[in-house]
Amino acid sequence: MRFSRALQSSPHSLPSPDGELIATLLPSSIVVRAVQTLEVFRTIKLPPDLTGGVTSFLWSPSSTRVLVAVVDEVHLFSVTDSDFHGTAKIPSSIAKSTFVDFGATDHEVCIWSPFGIKLTIVNFTNSKIVEIANPKLYHAASATRGCSFRASTHHLALLTRSSGRDMISIHSPNTRDIERSWYPDTIDAQGLGWTQDGKWLVVWESSAQSPRVILYTSDGHAFKDWRGPSPLPHAPHDMGLQYGAGVRAVTLSPDGRLTAIANGSTCIYILDTPSMVEKLRLRHPQIVQPKDTLQIWQEQNVLPNAGGLSFPGFVRATQAVTPEWTTLSSLQEPVSGCNFAKFDCSSSLLATRLEDAPGTIWIWDIPSSDLRAVLMYHANVTKLEWHPMQPELLLMRCEGENYGNLVFAWDPLSHGPRSINTTHQFPGTPSGKTYATWLRATTESAAIFLTDNATCMIASLADSDTETLPWRDEFAPTGPVRHEGDIDVQSSPRLASPSEDAEDSINFDVDDDYTSEPDDTFQFRKFIGH
Repeated sequence: MRFSRALQSSPHSLPSPDGELIATLLPSSIVVRAVQTLEVFRTIKLPPDLTGGVTSFLWSPSSTRVLVAVVDEVHLFSVTDSDFHGTAKIPSSIAKSTFVDFGATDHEVCIWSPFGIKLTIVNFTNSKIVEIANPKLYHAASATRGCSFRASTHHLALLTRSSGRDMISIHSPNTRDIERSWYPDTIDAQGLGWTQDGKWLVVWESSAQSPRVILYTSDGHAFKDWRGPSPLPHAPHDMGLQYGAGVRAVTLSPDGRLTAIANGSTCIYILDTPSMVEKLRLRHPQIVQPKDTLQIWQEQNVLPNAGGLSFPGFVRATQAVTPEWTTLSSLQEPVSGCNFAKFDCSSSLLATRLEDAPGTIWIWDIPSSDLRAVLMYHANVTKLEWHPMQPELLLMRCEGENYGNLVFAWDPLSHGPRSINTTHQFPGTPSGKTYATWLRATTESAAIFLTDNATCMIASLADSDTETLPWRDEFAPTGPVRHEGDIDVQSSPRLASPSEDAEDSINFDVDDDYTSEPDDTFQFRKFIGH
């Protein structure tokens, strides 16, 4: 394990999607560093009138721009062009937006209004605004399930609802005009998504309804309709399959060939795309029996600073073990089923987690249809992230005070999950829970971006000094990192500093005259900014 020198950070510090830059939001500026040298690449001055709590800080898809959103404004800055600064003002009558994110390109920003009133799409290239009424999913946790951008053409598929009916619309990539819209045969759809190749649009029903996943062509024609798993030959009258819970999660493989469907049972159904024929049925066992092809790793009952070890270790089970199932009181409703499923970048491994066993991670080998590994923790696992470029490499985080500065990395050849303790890596006392994410580095060994809201660094999983690192350390740090100030996530102080490019800013307002109640007609309006 190799660590870079510590760098100044804040509660808003993120690596770029291409893994080459790190952006940190400070009270008066945005500091952009190059990963290779760890030196400041560019400093972007913030407008002196930028006030209020920061609600979003994001990189654009192509790593050329950064977005800063406050309560009533969205600012877009270029990391390559010092003359570009775009601003979209949100009227006070709309109140705080529920979610802000980039669209399909670096110049497109999507703003979801409270209560699903409208979705506003801002184009910072031509200064145009498109408003679409009644997006069905508008909270930060669910908004991305209700819209999907086609990878090849940037067409937008959007799920809306009015007068108790779901509607799907396909929008042009250039103007966002409606090219096609239809009412899907769903009662309460909970998500949609394009396959990676852009040939198919997958729509799934709510878990409160009967299990159903519909596959549409790119022009909106229903092609296949999956209505739940078929009974097995040895159990043709399985009541659990006929009257079980509906779809809880749908995951599309990166290669576009597979669709994983989870419901309230302990099974994961792997369907072939586009035939929607069940290819595999993966069942989580109540008792796990170790064998040559299955690794079972159990966390040792030693927590940080509570004994001889400074971080948890893992031992491989040699006999049958049972996952730690959730114990409910008489007042709690029973929970069950898979609430997380995600493919790695090669589509060969699938990581799952059961809601009634949140401290256990199951790793499935899709080509062989076998359970590859079971990782058992003493705490609930709250973050699972596959490496975006290197297959079979998983990053995990657990909840709880004892795990605040711990990160775990796993791959099939490692001796259990690898614990990364940042307590002694950051200078001084840790200022908060460590945030960790994979760095999209091209080096042989994977790298992780780490920050504790005051300091950030990069950790490489390199095992020897001869391996190439994503960065070049010219010198070792000789003292603690000095900080100019931090930004509160909820209520940021006034960010006062002169703006070097204020005169070249693009400013336009998000219109606020939409006050009518949602009706049965799909409403669509377009405004040209001034």
